[in-house]
Amino acid sequence: MVVAVAALALGGFALGTTEFVTMGVLPDIAEGVGVDIPSAGRVISAYALGVVVGAPIIAALSARLPRRALLAGLMTAFLIGNTLTALAPGYRTLLVARFLTGLPHGAYFGVASLVAASLVARHLRGRAVSSVMLGLAVSLVVGVPAATWLGQTLGWRSAYWTVTLLAALTVAAVLALVPSSPGRSEATIRGELGALRRPQVLLTLLVGIVGFGGVFALYSYIAPVVTDVAGLSRGTVPLVLFAYGLGGVVGTGLGGRLADLALFRSLVGTLVVLGVLLAAVALTSPWAPALFTGVFLVSVAASSLAVCLQMRLMETAGEAQMLGAALNHSALNLANALGAWFGGLVIAGGLGYRAPSVVGAGLAVAGLVPLAVSAVLRRNQRRRAQSRADAVGAAAARVLIS
Repeated sequence: MVVAVAALALGGFALGTTEFVTMGVLPDIAEGVGVDIPSAGRVISAYALGVVVGAPIIAALSARLPRRALLAGLMTAFLIGNTLTALAPGYRTLLVARFLTGLPHGAYFGVASLVAASLVARHLRGRAVSSVMLGLAVSLVVGVPAATWLGQTLGWRSAYWTVTLLAALTVAAVLALVPSSPGRSEATIRGELGALRRPQVLLTLLVGIVGFGGVFALYSYIAPVVTDVAGLSRGTVPLVLFAYGLGGVVGTGLGGRLADLALFRSLVGTLVVLGVLLAAVALTSPWAPALFTGVFLVSVAASSLAVCLQMRLMETAGEAQMLGAALNHSALNLANALGAWFGGLVIAGGLGYRAPSVVGAGLAVAGLVPLAVSAVLRRNQRRRAQSRADAVGAAAARVLIS
């Protein structure tokens, strides 16, 4: 089980590296394909759009396939996408390559989460899923800085060749170490997509899009917060991002344990803590030690929330668990867009670089609204189930008496 989950986590490491290294080599990409930096930024959006589109479609179409073969196929598609990125001759082909690379992202995490959960006892599933997502967290600490350094030293294309190598290693590791696992032979596309009609699934997605958007309101503008608010040098920005990455590693492990302990209450708790921490960063970010500590703790809470959202979607999606797990990454990429957009609005409005953290705190609190609706529905469902059980019990008693 340990080596199988490690093989799955290696894929998460590769996915996380390619997703975030673009931000580190963006000026090099802009120069390399002959566009300005804002235009080059659309390369990031193209990948995110691929994740949003690919996760539900691929998960619905592939639910019947054997899961080990599906994982290898998804990672092969990811390998091809990064190869096309490294070979892209111009800006437009680069945009297409990044969109194609993002397509298997969410589906891979969805399938890998299901496979990891199937390898352990029910009360350990949260920890197994968090171990897969730990690969993504570790990529922020190791993979992204290393690939960024390579990209800046040997040219931006070398960063994506590195990810291509990681993808090839993942394919080999999955085929060699992950046990064979059948798909759902009875699955249909209509049945899988039917999960999107479930109120609890939609509400949980909304929690992720809105609540997690608060994290990206801060993260998207962390560089000017470091330099303009805290008064630190540009060279300090990577150190702050390193603190964020370390928080992600801690929070991912913690999230798995919280999910196994009390999933719904952990969702509520992490959202509340996240809102408080974002507000604290807004207040204390001019003081450098507080900024480092606040960014680390925000990352811990955010990563715990991401794991809990993954487990909640798998729980509420019914038989379409793979789709539920994959949709989490679509939701988080939409949260990225939402948080960055709201943060940009308040900066453009002249409210300064501390304002996005305030917006982030508001988004985290707003995420509690769909969660509260979900709690009400959950309680009503339990009451109806108990009423039906009582009615069946009463009818059985009358039969016995008669």
